[in-house]
Amino acid sequence: MPSSSATVVSKCTIFPDRKSDIKALKLSVSDIPMLSCQYIQKGVLLTSPPFSFDELVDFLKQSLSTTLSHFPPLAGRLTTYPDGHVYITCNDAGIDFLVAKSPELSIHHDILTPGDVPNSVKEFFTFDKTLSYSGHFKPIAAVKVTELLDGVFIGCTVNHAVTDGTSFWHFFNTFAEITKGASKISKSPDFCRNTVFNTQAVLKFPPGGPTVTFAGDEPLRERVFHFSREAILKLKYRANYGCLLTKQTNNSEVLGKLGNDSWKSVNGKLKHNNNTEISSFQSLCAQLWRSVTRARKLEQTKTTTFRMAVNCRHRLEPKLEPYYFGNAIQSIPTLAQAGELLAKDLSWGADMLHKNVVAHDDDTVRRGVEDWEMQPRLFPLGNPDGASITMGSSPRFPMYNNDFGWGRPLAVRSGRANKFDGKISAFPGREGNGTVDLEVVLAPDTMAGLENDAEFMQYVSEIVYE
Repeated sequence: MPSSSATVVSKCTIFPDRKSDIKALKLSVSDIPMLSCQYIQKGVLLTSPPFSFDELVDFLKQSLSTTLSHFPPLAGRLTTYPDGHVYITCNDAGIDFLVAKSPELSIHHDILTPGDVPNSVKEFFTFDKTLSYSGHFKPIAAVKVTELLDGVFIGCTVNHAVTDGTSFWHFFNTFAEITKGASKISKSPDFCRNTVFNTQAVLKFPPGGPTVTFAGDEPLRERVFHFSREAILKLKYRANYGCLLTKQTNNSEVLGKLGNDSWKSVNGKLKHNNNTEISSFQSLCAQLWRSVTRARKLEQTKTTTFRMAVNCRHRLEPKLEPYYFGNAIQSIPTLAQAGELLAKDLSWGADMLHKNVVAHDDDTVRRGVEDWEMQPRLFPLGNPDGASITMGSSPRFPMYNNDFGWGRPLAVRSGRANKFDGKISAFPGREGNGTVDLEVVLAPDTMAGLENDAEFMQYVSEIVYE
């Protein structure tokens, strides 16, 4: 395989093309805990554009400057006020823009290869292992564009105390939209801070800021597992009815009914049966929980935890704006003893996940805010007991909407940020229609066990790239 290193050929600062009308935004109850998390690193792999790479770089610089004028907090810096509250100062200080070249790396031979995600992908991002607290003295965001032998990779890095996944992809989508030629953006961010997440509580930090909450030097393997729509609907059938979808029941009518679930819900527009029916994604999560727990060979009495991040925008009453800018997430932990999780069928674990998600309503969100205000703390990212799984990102995020003008991405990939044994990220499959890619990070022995878990692997299919 060719060298995985990408040579940075230029670096500059991109400023918004107009001055910010916003002076400062206060970090919220949902933002502050993320100051100990590393910057989000996500990007898209694209075919080569029908013009030169140098022209692309010029286009991206211009459109990024325009995009930042719509998202002024990203061009600012963090500031801690004398009273201890942390703000985003929207001072138009700009973001980093890096240009790199990896002329020996090929899309299909070196990046989209079967098996583990190659290390070369990690070179497509900047601000490696940078904590979000560093936004006090580093740019809040950065973009790195890398020229490959037969394509380009556009990697975006953003401070996690400033955006969650919803806001991150809103920015990325807008960047692509403007690059493609839009004169007016389709969805404007909402910077309102008069929400339940606004707080007078203060989290005190030691001199120099917080430290990362998980070990960053443990050996890990990373793979992307693909699940077709049919495979996920079979999992959903098994989770809801406690049995396999057989040849006698495997017909289009059953699959059609199964496909009509909360998978298609956005911003709280849920259908009537979603409070009783286990969803496709909950079914998939339950299967992953079972199989990873089995691969870890835990003691039967060991407590396992499956932690899911949920978007609270539509859970509140009144609802937040769908494009509220910032973090509006909370974590839902579901616990079970390893032995019981594996002894019961899939529906048992799936039902626990489902009930916890459904129960996370307006009252639950507000109780979570009150609990944090009584005891301000950082988000405990990691797997300290070796028995946890943390599910992040979402198959609902519009990752493949990032068409910069010559076609949709071939794939979505992430950097080194916030990765530890048991960290899972859910992406939509490129073909859409309910398909899912799971980016799975595990200890090497656990990954080997998962790859040999017949119950899990029967639902995995090969990703076919164009």
